[in-house]
Amino acid sequence: MSLIGSTRTMALRIGSIPVTKRFMISSYQLARFYSSKFPNHVVINMPALSPTMTQGNIITWHKKAGDQLEPGESIAEIETDKASMDFEFQEDGYLAKILMGDGSQDIPVGKPIAVYVEDADSVAAFEAFTAADAGDAPAPAASKGEAKTEEAAPSSESTSKADKPVSTSVRTPTDRIIASPLAKTIALEKGISLKGIQGSGPNGRIVAKDLENVEAPAAASATATAATSTYEDIPITGMRKTIASRLLQSTQDIPSYFVSSTISVTKLLKLRSSLNATANDRYRLSVNDLLIKAIAVAALKVPQVNSAWLPGEGIIRQYSNVDVSVAVATPTGLITPIVKHAHSKGLSSISTEVKDLGKRAKAGKLSPEEYQGGTICISNLGMNHAVNNFTSIINPPQSTILAIGTVDKKAVPSDVNEQGFVFEDVITITGTFDHRVTDGALGGEFMKELKQVIENPLEMLL
Repeated sequence: MSLIGSTRTMALRIGSIPVTKRFMISSYQLARFYSSKFPNHVVINMPALSPTMTQGNIITWHKKAGDQLEPGESIAEIETDKASMDFEFQEDGYLAKILMGDGSQDIPVGKPIAVYVEDADSVAAFEAFTAADAGDAPAPAASKGEAKTEEAAPSSESTSKADKPVSTSVRTPTDRIIASPLAKTIALEKGISLKGIQGSGPNGRIVAKDLENVEAPAAASATATAATSTYEDIPITGMRKTIASRLLQSTQDIPSYFVSSTISVTKLLKLRSSLNATANDRYRLSVNDLLIKAIAVAALKVPQVNSAWLPGEGIIRQYSNVDVSVAVATPTGLITPIVKHAHSKGLSSISTEVKDLGKRAKAGKLSPEEYQGGTICISNLGMNHAVNNFTSIINPPQSTILAIGTVDKKAVPSDVNEQGFVFEDVITITGTFDHRVTDGALGGEFMKELKQVIENPLEMLL
């Protein structure tokens, strides 16, 4: 049965959660080959395990050459731009050859990574099989003209040497520095350059006494220090490359502007404390949980900030649902799992979901649909008590991201206090907006609504 153009189902298992993706298997994923050199076989190419995946890394193979393959079995663990996934193959047969081994990096989608056959007796014939045999283009070779030129060069050189008489005299280059061994040692220890020093020895030879009054340049000591510096080279991961590419695109393409607001969270903290006290261990709300809900409520009031810039389609897409992307720091880089329909969820549901998403994000076990998309983003550094305020970079095609600083104490006027002021718990929130989507007035209007919701948190419960 030919696999070309047939419909297959590929199951991706993310941790303990199976996620099934259906697609057409074409010659881009699998290709059946018939040749006199090798028995009938099928080339397995690097699959696209997420919509944005352009290349991947092979962490480890779960099968080796000669092993039987059964539909649904994981044959390898592959690292995409955001997560590690099991590659579950959906055909019967035998793994004949692994073309890209454990640890192979930056393999483009569609590049041959292995070969399988239907007959176990055919496996041995693929011991010497290479990527070139699979149709992978080898590195470009030099043209015939270049080859002839390179081959002709030694011949010409040898002919030239044979025709010319050997000279018995040696001509000293004019820029050659002649110095005694002791002078060279002193110069090396002091970091002195011998170039330009007039030697007093025979034929201008530099001797030790010529260096007595020469001082080492100031930069010499710095150079010596730099030469002894130690460092560690850290490979750039696929996830880090993706982060770099998308954020560079954001800073270059998006005309961003920033709006900051200092907001009282005294009532918010009291509400959080009260709800947690009556939760009976059913949930444990964080300040971030409440802020996610507040952002979702405010976004419904100013929907223009809850939009995406889609120039390829010639539209600005304004969403009626609020899916909040939550920035999470992981050992391999930043990822933004999504609390979908945050505007319609209760605080306890948001809290439970954020904890689950954050845990699996740090373990690299999120499925693509759990971190790709989102309509608005929150980045919270409030847990780092040294960060009062900061700005964040928009994650395109979104048009808004909110940067949350730490909770601080601030004196505010009071009519009931004899001293004339009281201390309030406040945070500084800075919104970054895409000016192509929202003008400054709308950004300011959204921050006003967000301030209103946070300072009157019972609005979140309505």
